[in-house]
Amino acid sequence: MTDPASTAPAPPAPTTLGELRASGAAFRPVKAEIRANLLARLAAGEASLPGIVGFEDTVVPEVERALIAGHDLVLLGERGQGKTRLIRTLVGLLDEWTPVLAGSELNEHPLHPISVWGRRQIAEHGDATPVGWLHRSERFGEKLATPDTSVGDLIGDVDPIKVAEGRTLGDPETVHYGLVPRTNRGIFSVNELPDLAERIQVALLNVLEERDIQIRGYRVRLPLDLLLVASANPEDYTNRGRIITPLKDRFGTEVRTHYPIELADEIRLLHQEARTSGLGAPDSLPTLDSPVVPEHLAEIVARFTRLVRESSSVDQRSGVSARFAIAALETLAGSAVRRAAVAGETRPVARVVDLPAIVPASRGKVEFADAGSDPDDDRELEVLEHLLRQATAQTFRARCAGLDLTGLQEHFTGGETVESGELVPAAALLGQLGTIPKLAELLGRLGVPEGDQSAEQAAAAVEFALEGLYLTRRLAKDTDGGRTVYGA
Repeated sequence: MTDPASTAPAPPAPTTLGELRASGAAFRPVKAEIRANLLARLAAGEASLPGIVGFEDTVVPEVERALIAGHDLVLLGERGQGKTRLIRTLVGLLDEWTPVLAGSELNEHPLHPISVWGRRQIAEHGDATPVGWLHRSERFGEKLATPDTSVGDLIGDVDPIKVAEGRTLGDPETVHYGLVPRTNRGIFSVNELPDLAERIQVALLNVLEERDIQIRGYRVRLPLDLLLVASANPEDYTNRGRIITPLKDRFGTEVRTHYPIELADEIRLLHQEARTSGLGAPDSLPTLDSPVVPEHLAEIVARFTRLVRESSSVDQRSGVSARFAIAALETLAGSAVRRAAVAGETRPVARVVDLPAIVPASRGKVEFADAGSDPDDDRELEVLEHLLRQATAQTFRARCAGLDLTGLQEHFTGGETVESGELVPAAALLGQLGTIPKLAELLGRLGVPEGDQSAEQAAAAVEFALEGLYLTRRLAKDTDGGRTVYGA
């Protein structure tokens, strides 16, 4: 998660308890703080969870209702559906700055101390008690649930060093607090909760219901103030692990997530998350540093991802993560940069010839239904290659429906061929075709801006049209390694 603390404005002025009281500040629980900020965003017509794509009409309203109701919540969904991203976005609903007792391990509010140490500080210093300010980016804690996670990790344990310093074993100040209490007055996330051992899940019962913690029989009651959010994968939920019934009962809301429903959301997510810039060698080849991935190729990747999710050859319980599509688009951009460097092009623009690179690169992200103990690698590649061809054909029909491409086809009537491939630069590809009828209309259909209709963009569009004509059986194609030949 990006830490905005470095760019945040300076915190408010009060630096002592007396100054804080004089400023009119009041203690407000975290859930009330989140509720107030959320309602303010909704009233202003602003996005409550900016950057969350495809959940606007489904998941987001459910999360909003849960937060307004003051509920702790669990997000249930297959891998790569943006659960962790959504949880981290909740931090933006906290106040930008909040006062804390300077030096407090538990982020205690100066007007609402909860520990022996905090109350003693105020008793000793009164209005001169020093006050610090905590940015909202520092009020988030998370733990990936793993089988070796202990109660000490989450809640706390006896600190042998403090005992060795002379304190008695029953002294509450001998406790070393875990991640949950250290996130007091913030948001704490447990990712993949079913993977947490059941006996460890029990330690969260008091946190969710009584809002306090118990540590090795110590008579310590810390009225924690936090929002607890967990994520779980249905496959793990039903097979490898489970959330114990008393813990499920204590979560106020369960929200089911999903993959993007609309193709447009899938493409929007790709553009938001995929890192396709900075892939070149800026010191020696600055022009290769920012590859262009045309819109029609991003659409092919999005359609390919959706076809893989729907395929009967893929284990539907495992799902196909959004990271599958993101990595595929990044691989496509990387292939364009590599090809441009090899072919001597100055501007890398992804083309159809770069699409095959995403199949072997993404195979490891898919669980096949009949893989068993001895997976058939060749068959898996064939399935993915077939689905990629389907995605390309669907995109061609959607983008070029009704477009007259007979002028392009007529080039092949005399037995001519057009060679493409990794070693064929854009100019060489276009040079084989000469004047291309209705090229401007084709570029417009593919969303290429008028000011960016370069040779590289034109070559990407023409190669896509040639591939589409082949897939719709209007041209033939012969491939041999990195060499592709189109003909009648």
